[in-house]
Amino acid sequence: MFTGIVTDIGTIRSIEHRGDLRVVVECSYDPETIDIGASIACSGVCLTVIDKGRDTGGNWFAVDVSGETQSCTAQGQWSEGRRLNLERALKVGDELGGHIVTGHVDGIGAVISVTPIGDSHLVTVKVSRDIAPFVAAKGSITVDGVSLTVNSVTDSADGTRFTLNIIPHTWDVTTLAELVEGRAVNLEIDVLARYLKRMEEVRG
Repeated sequence: MFTGIVTDIGTIRSIEHRGDLRVVVECSYDPETIDIGASIACSGVCLTVIDKGRDTGGNWFAVDVSGETQSCTAQGQWSEGRRLNLERALKVGDELGGHIVTGHVDGIGAVISVTPIGDSHLVTVKVSRDIAPFVAAKGSITVDGVSLTVNSVTDSADGTRFTLNIIPHTWDVTTLAELVEGRAVNLEIDVLARYLKRMEEVRG
């Protein structure tokens, strides 16, 4: 489990094709505090640490990204030099500053626009019809691993769009400052919305 509160920005150092992808991520986490087998959310994707270390390039950890995970996550995410929002798994007693996040990507959104408003930025994201029912104004959503509050939702014939207000702090400490029109983002819906949808289906 995670909270959607980013604690570091990592950079993909290298990628090795082994059927799956072996991805090495540089980070500021002390490798001595990371257990092999631990979970780290990488831009919203829960992955298992299979190696770690420290060398002249800095601290790093390695994960394997399956073909299934690659197919379900944002295009271009798994490439050398890509920066990733990182969050280590929630521990009992930790502050729950965002919302409950599982690290399972439910769908891919497309950034429609990024507009400065005062010191903040208004980001508009388009989602597919299967994700649309789970997005609600003032509800929670995870975008590239960041817990955010939906400002507004607009449904139209060509799809659903929602807006987000990114405050300066979030803009500065995550990769959201790299968002541009057309960029794909990982989305995870609120876990409560997922269960409510399932209850509806069973009752129906």
